[in-house]
Amino acid sequence: MKSSALTFGIYPLSVAGTPFGLAQGEEDNYEKIQMALQDLKGDAKHLFSRTYLIYTKKWETKMLSRADQYLHAGLLGDLTVGCGDWTDQQETGIELHSWLEFIRKVIHKYGSHLASLQITNEPNLSFMEGSKPYIMQALVEGVITAKQEARKLNLPLKIGFGSVPESQASVPDFWENLAKMGDRLFFDSVDFVGHNFYVDVFDEQPIDLGDIPTCVEQTLRNLREVHLSSAGIPASVPIRVTENGWPTGKNPMTDRERSYENQSEVLEMIIRTIYHLRKELNISHYELFGLRDADSTKEDLFHQYGILRDDYTPKPAYYTVKKLIQELGE
Repeated sequence: MKSSALTFGIYPLSVAGTPFGLAQGEEDNYEKIQMALQDLKGDAKHLFSRTYLIYTKKWETKMLSRADQYLHAGLLGDLTVGCGDWTDQQETGIELHSWLEFIRKVIHKYGSHLASLQITNEPNLSFMEGSKPYIMQALVEGVITAKQEARKLNLPLKIGFGSVPESQASVPDFWENLAKMGDRLFFDSVDFVGHNFYVDVFDEQPIDLGDIPTCVEQTLRNLREVHLSSAGIPASVPIRVTENGWPTGKNPMTDRERSYENQSEVLEMIIRTIYHLRKELNISHYELFGLRDADSTKEDLFHQYGILRDDYTPKPAYYTVKKLIQELGE
């Protein structure tokens, strides 16, 4: 085992969120998912599934049922619990007690099957969780509650929260406000900070292949050296790249075509850059979005994030990611 290696993970399912709703296709085939995960993992010690629940009071029963499905399919590893229905503009508050109780229920029922629990996915993205006025309180108290519950049950469960890079779409002053709202108990409860970023995916102009490592490094340095520092989160707290990918197909907003070969090249460049930075910036995980296309017949990129097509046949990037897990993974 390589002590300084990256720990790899992957979103194993097909449904993807888009600015226009959900990208969906044929139902997930759990047997084929497990076959692919085992093949990608090979001799590596870990390849964690990254899955999601989204809490609202009315969705609670449905979310726990979904967690049961993940459990029975062997897809619980790194779980993220998002907060709030950001499509509902009328939802301006949250029943905080119910939110915290939901976190406790998840840990009680599934904690022994989990490696980590991330509280919120993109709380500083203004049109997602960051659109909710309660999100900072939900994040801070959710992290504290999760850590307390894990300790109470003597579970070696890593607790963290999510984030996205600063941009025109991010919540202003998020990190500074986190520093003001978080207390010592909160900061002592944070085991990692997850970061979702997609280089050369949503940009209006394509990035030259040779510039991609610089973009990756800048993104991660900004997080570590500027934003986490301003929030009071020390360098000893690891960064996890919790969502990253490069889809094939066509960008519906720019009509740019994205080839299978490009996907393979870009993903290798991104992953190797993160591996190169892992010690200096204390990056522990890389988690790919994702395993399978939602619908390979639809040319828009939101349906084609996978390194497998929707029939579970591999794109070239599948073999590239498999090689990198074997070479660089823990």
